[in-house]
Amino acid sequence: MNEDVAMAPAVRNPMKGQTKGKRVQRFWQRVTQGMQMNELWGQFRADARTSYRLYSQEVDARPGEDHSVTRHGFQVAKQVFWAFMEKLTPARRVLLLLALVLLVLPTADWSWHTKSGSGEIETGVTRLIGGVLMFGLLMMEVGDRVVMKRDLQIAKEIQAWLLPGQAPPVPGVEIAFATRPANTVAGDYYDVFARPGSGGKTFLIAVADVAGKSVPAAMLMATFQASLKTLSDTSGPLTELVARMNRYACSNSQNGRRFTTAFIAEYDPATRRLTYVNAGHNAPIVLRRSGAVERLDVGGMPLGVMDAAAYASGDVTLEQGDWLVVFTDGVVEAENPGQLQYGEERLLVMLRWGVNLAPQVMLEYLLADIDRFEADAPQHDDITCLLMKCGG
Repeated sequence: MNEDVAMAPAVRNPMKGQTKGKRVQRFWQRVTQGMQMNELWGQFRADARTSYRLYSQEVDARPGEDHSVTRHGFQVAKQVFWAFMEKLTPARRVLLLLALVLLVLPTADWSWHTKSGSGEIETGVTRLIGGVLMFGLLMMEVGDRVVMKRDLQIAKEIQAWLLPGQAPPVPGVEIAFATRPANTVAGDYYDVFARPGSGGKTFLIAVADVAGKSVPAAMLMATFQASLKTLSDTSGPLTELVARMNRYACSNSQNGRRFTTAFIAEYDPATRRLTYVNAGHNAPIVLRRSGAVERLDVGGMPLGVMDAAAYASGDVTLEQGDWLVVFTDGVVEAENPGQLQYGEERLLVMLRWGVNLAPQVMLEYLLADIDRFEADAPQHDDITCLLMKCGG
């Protein structure tokens, strides 16, 4: 009897296999956050493009006249290596070099002899040490990224407080706006508010784009918002308001390197008159009910370039069914994988297609069309758009 039991084949526990499979599934879900393989591949391609642009901007890949293909390839690889190395602190550069030496160079056991004795380290051990050093460097870089991501998230929340969630009620018009930063925080600004001192009779409409992206642009965007809210409290023509904003911007523009393009308008619901100043911004579009297109390009140079710059104002009267479309260059310069730009013509096609829609619905369709156009190409600039439609 005992022999029969001993000779009996082991019975596999199916529950144990199922539990192991569930653990593997949970681990994979945790790693991928539920993303499918095509989504993971798309994210990898986007990350690879971003990294390539970061390092390639410091690389001169033009072939030299007297260089062979091999020599040219070596020169490009050398430039890429130093472009990467210079992003690290000196201590981490040394750590990376030591890790590479231990991982790549050893082909035999390391040994040494001194007066006090001798020792030996096998090649496998040196490579293990190199791997540990490389992992330690990776952990330090990830730690920096986590801290930076947390700080950027706080900055994103602060920026969200500065930008309006929805437009105030303006008699006779519907307004919708949205922004989509290329990074965590943006340098684009938009706002609609009753001008102080007008008794709620007129409203200021502003869309601006600070040169650059991410944190530096977001900080200057905050100063633009503060100066607009503060200076608009004083009475006077719109041109004087913009001139004062320009003088303030010049004190923070690093000799014109951090300029701001802006479209600032004052709208009077009683007369439907829009007075505007275009300070070097993409010319907003007035799409008439008849289908005619007008571009609002009167103004002057961007803010922060020249302290004594003069600005002119333009006027336009909106009629029932007319649209005002204000946007930053991130809309028309959005690129697809073939590096073709979205362009104003496609924007106009979308506007004419949705001329009978409400601005909020039209804005959602417009952003979705930009997404379809870009496909899996990375967004390289902040996207901001403001739509205003004149009602009855």
